[in-house]
Amino acid sequence: MSANHPKRTNALVPKSAKSLLWPVVIVISVLLADQITKILALRYLAETESVAVLGRFLMFTLVYNEGGAMGTNLGSSTYYLIASILILLFVMYYIYLACRDRTLAFTLSFVAGGALGNIIDRIRLGKVVDFIDVDIPDVSLFGRELERWWTFNIADSAITCAIVVLLVRVLFVRHPKEVESPETSPRQS
Repeated sequence: MSANHPKRTNALVPKSAKSLLWPVVIVISVLLADQITKILALRYLAETESVAVLGRFLMFTLVYNEGGAMGTNLGSSTYYLIASILILLFVMYYIYLACRDRTLAFTLSFVAGGALGNIIDRIRLGKVVDFIDVDIPDVSLFGRELERWWTFNIADSAITCAIVVLLVRVLFVRHPKEVESPETSPRQS
């Protein structure tokens, strides 16, 4: 590089560890909330009984999920464990790359915290602890009658909310295009 052209820097790489502080705090907070509520569910809920919180609309029902989200069963619990770990590594890498874009880094941190919470369950128990049981209007979905939503946990909620935020961001939020400055534009000969 000549003296007239400054060295380019990668705008995605953080300048300091401070830019990763809040994403780490979010991951730990989601993980702690998830694991503490699961410990309480295991301690106070019987597997065959539901506890009404808001009538039949919101109940706590202890369920063990060996498959994936929304009742999917694409393979063994080991398959879901390996897939979850790979996805977690991918998400953590993107948190690192996007730490200057706070909205993206924070949103991905909720995904990472939720994934980590469910991974811990799969390693510790071989299955995921679910306990939040919500009633929905009866729906016919893919030829299957759904009277209640699938039972879920805090980790699932964090992941789902983050994915909704990411979808809204991708579909509805306009990002300004990068404007090339004379220093970064290619030289014309």
